[in-house]
Amino acid sequence: MIYVKLPRENFTAFFESLKNYGKVYGPVKISESYGFKEVSNVAQLSLEYPRTMIPPKKFFVKPKERIFEFDEEKMEYRETVENTEIVIFGIHPCDINAIKLIDRVYINEMPDKYYQKRRENALLIGVSCHPDEYCFCKSTGTSYATDGFDLFLHEINDGYLVRVATEKGHKVITQNKHLIREVEARDMEDFKENERKRLTEFKLELNISGLQDMLELSHDRAIWREYADKCFGCGTCNLVCPTCRCYDVVDCVNLDLKTGERKRKWDSCMLRKHGLVAGGLNFRPTRVERLRNRFNCKGSLREDMMNCVGCGRCTVYCPADIRYVEVLQKVRGEIK
Repeated sequence: MIYVKLPRENFTAFFESLKNYGKVYGPVKISESYGFKEVSNVAQLSLEYPRTMIPPKKFFVKPKERIFEFDEEKMEYRETVENTEIVIFGIHPCDINAIKLIDRVYINEMPDKYYQKRRENALLIGVSCHPDEYCFCKSTGTSYATDGFDLFLHEINDGYLVRVATEKGHKVITQNKHLIREVEARDMEDFKENERKRLTEFKLELNISGLQDMLELSHDRAIWREYADKCFGCGTCNLVCPTCRCYDVVDCVNLDLKTGERKRKWDSCMLRKHGLVAGGLNFRPTRVERLRNRFNCKGSLREDMMNCVGCGRCTVYCPADIRYVEVLQKVRGEIK
């Protein structure tokens, strides 16, 4: 890791330089929410955002995409080739850790060439943040990103302390060396003090010790019926989750019955059709089973880390006001 300083007066020039590396996307306020959109200037950025509705995983696993077109008569198919270089500016630590988890699935466990190409073409720049009443990433160990980014900007009193994690990030810093300064002792003190204060700002906590065992032991608890009765089964919690990666693949055949395209789109384990298989059988036919499955999935350590990064999205955007941490506190017996 290399550490440099970006003075506040050089921030705008640095941002403008990022356009040399591809289309720049950043957090933008959209009505009452926030989203990563293409931005052309610093004024469009909302770097004080608490969270975006849709996580930045959307750049790598698209909500809906065409994989290829096919022609049965010609016995051929044409893949959708995407080779666009992008810069994603302003990612929070929890979302960086979520992308790291998705990487393990789509690169290491089940290699996906579409995903991998998009990751290779992306420059990830993280920005430090402050938690609101829904954040609990401190509890899940994802309030700080040690890797998984190219550059990370930590706000200090007169600018940013920048962590440079990759060769790609080092190239950006080298090409902008006229904007960069060496880190001084007072900058390090500002960084440490700001991080210390930030950790004291967390209001929501979740004890994750032994959580996986407690979830398994609560299989028949009435808690799942209690919350299933409130749940709309809409799947919003999955769609806003930065670590959910289920998708559906469909072939859309044209009227000539010879040509068409194959698409994939995000899917939700909270929807009844998710567990529907041939013969009309459904291995999760009830909302109770689907809700219980989702919480067990988020508490899983299958990728050597929890499948929840504590971003709070599922609680914020749940139309039934089901609070993720509250459910798990009931599982633990901490509240009734």
